[in-house]
Amino acid sequence: MKTYIVGNWKMNFTVGESSLYLHKLLGKIHSYRDIEVVVAPSLMALQSLSLQTDRRKIKLACQNFYYKDFGAYTGEVSVAQLRSLVDYAIVGHSERRYIFNETDKDIKMKVASALRGGLTPILCVGETESERTFGETVDVIRDQLLGGLSDVAKEDVSKVIVAYEPVWAISGHGKPARVASPLDVADALKIIRNILKETFGPKIASETPLLFGGSVRSLNAESYLSIGDCNGLLIGGASLIAPEFTDIIEIAKRVKNDRNY
Repeated sequence: MKTYIVGNWKMNFTVGESSLYLHKLLGKIHSYRDIEVVVAPSLMALQSLSLQTDRRKIKLACQNFYYKDFGAYTGEVSVAQLRSLVDYAIVGHSERRYIFNETDKDIKMKVASALRGGLTPILCVGETESERTFGETVDVIRDQLLGGLSDVAKEDVSKVIVAYEPVWAISGHGKPARVASPLDVADALKIIRNILKETFGPKIASETPLLFGGSVRSLNAESYLSIGDCNGLLIGGASLIAPEFTDIIEIAKRVKNDRNY
């Protein structure tokens, strides 16, 4: 299975800045057969960056979309409009859930829409600090995971990438994030893998890529990538800093080589 390094740029960089930054990354990153590098720029930048990028090195993802294919939905964009530009689609990110009030229904329909349109959805799941404090982590992960996959045919489940992103470990939610320990992450990824195994069987569970996202930096990336169930990282702030992002990619390659040795 590939290792996925996904950079979520969120609402940062103008179109021009995005182009300059992508140019810088392309000059620093090599093409790896077993490492998939993906960046998710703002919607405004996707068109120009899709013409600029070398997809052997860096593929593109959208940060958001609407689940209808076309229609009178002012201000929205569909998978049908995005599929010539991107290969991946982030779905269910905590900022979409908790700031923009996306519902479980919205998220399951987006996952199905992405698959229907030929994109690989990156389904984000994770608990808040209060849910963790009250011992609700397993229930929250189960509800978000199975809810997001509820409109997906069993044979398509392993086409979905699942990213564990605990809200309490993500900066930008009103207070500094706490750092998730490798043990915390290993436990959560094991929960996800077990839920997939119980629901869809061991083969699908083993073939579904699992990522971690939560204030990842080059200093802690190796500790997360070394977790047995971890198949990559979903990176926020560090993906906006070229030396940090490229260092994480090199760390991923080194860990991958060590696993294959």
